[in-house]
Amino acid sequence: MEFDNGDKRRRSGEFRELKVVTLAAICFMILSQADAFDPLDPTGNVTIRWDIMSWTTDGYMATVTVFNFQQYRTIMNPGWTIGWTWAKKEIIWTMMGAQATEQGDCSKFKLKIPHSCKRNPQVVDLMPGAPFNMQFNNCCKGGVLTSWGQDPSGAVSAFQIGVGLSGTSNKTVKLPKNFKLLGPGPGYSCGPAKLVPATVIPTDDRRRKAQALMSWNVTCTYSQFLASKNPSCCVSLSSFYSDKVTACPTCACGCQNNDTCVTKDSKLLQEDERVKTKKSDMTPKPLLQCTHHLCHVRVHWHIKDNYQDYWRVKIAIINFDYRLNYTLWNLVIQHPNLNNVTQVYSFEYMPLLPYEAINDTGMFYGLKYYNDLLMENGPKGNVQSEILMKKDKNTFTLKHGWAFPRRVYFNGEECMLPPPDSYPFLPNSAHRLLISASSIVASTIFASFFIWL
Repeated sequence: MEFDNGDKRRRSGEFRELKVVTLAAICFMILSQADAFDPLDPTGNVTIRWDIMSWTTDGYMATVTVFNFQQYRTIMNPGWTIGWTWAKKEIIWTMMGAQATEQGDCSKFKLKIPHSCKRNPQVVDLMPGAPFNMQFNNCCKGGVLTSWGQDPSGAVSAFQIGVGLSGTSNKTVKLPKNFKLLGPGPGYSCGPAKLVPATVIPTDDRRRKAQALMSWNVTCTYSQFLASKNPSCCVSLSSFYSDKVTACPTCACGCQNNDTCVTKDSKLLQEDERVKTKKSDMTPKPLLQCTHHLCHVRVHWHIKDNYQDYWRVKIAIINFDYRLNYTLWNLVIQHPNLNNVTQVYSFEYMPLLPYEAINDTGMFYGLKYYNDLLMENGPKGNVQSEILMKKDKNTFTLKHGWAFPRRVYFNGEECMLPPPDSYPFLPNSAHRLLISASSIVASTIFASFFIWL
């Protein structure tokens, strides 16, 4: 078959377009996978374990357990949502400890009506205080999971599911496909379900071990690139040796929030207060205070004191969202002097050691029942702490921004730092003497005033 020059040019152009599209798809996959890898938590993931515990007349009873193996990323209110697609025409007969969000079309069933007939069901955790006959071990937390580093016992959720029309043996059961996890928003990507050795589960009295009849795992990893194109938090800096306060960069969290933010005297806030008094099952949309950075959260790092053998830093976390409380929040900071923390005041502290030999990263979180809840924007919408660190005479310096953090994460999201050339600079005479009492008082008052802006 012969082609004229026009056909050849057209086919050549189509081939070039195909190569461009294919290359773009490959680049997107590489970027997504690369961003899903977290150097501070290289093995962090959410694992969904599915254990078939018994067979029924047309299916099985299974225990589904959700493990948040991420060291510092929590799943906040309104909690996780798990979805999948059935491999055949399965239905959900019963559930305990969770519920499907939609029942679907179950009209062909006459006597016993299934819990859900959806081919692609979505499941959510039950709320605290659910009826006793609907509860299951490790259920009913509203889908909220702490990070594994904060509290392993609070990082686990489970429910029981009765599946029908699925097959009644290891050979006839087909694994569900296309697992999806919202935690609570986008950002997680899940791999395919994979068969694993049957799970051994101890009984409540720990005197007997039961073994699942069939088990499979689904592993989900988080990517901030997939979650949002903009950060949700930013960092501001100050120091006792300078009157300059380095604010968050302008539009650090994206200027698109400028259309929906409100000022402190807005009438919308008064209406919002009246709405809060009424119970609602709907998750409220964010309502931000208008600021130059337009972030939900600002983290302030203030170099407070410089002693002969130690130095002290004050940290403040401020919430600018009028509708959102941060339950079980955490803050991760990377700084070389975190290898020698002497005392942390009013926060819990845990070093993060993904590479054992390097100790420059730590996680801070609130004391239980004291300040583990970061309230909505307002007089109580902040938490503060101070860190006392011992100096390493070979590395410590106040010059060139060394005393400021390298990376900051709030609730697993990396915060935007100001550019290094905007950091508070060290006066020429500062290396000759330690701080005076008057400079401490003046800088502390100034920094404290800035924190509330």
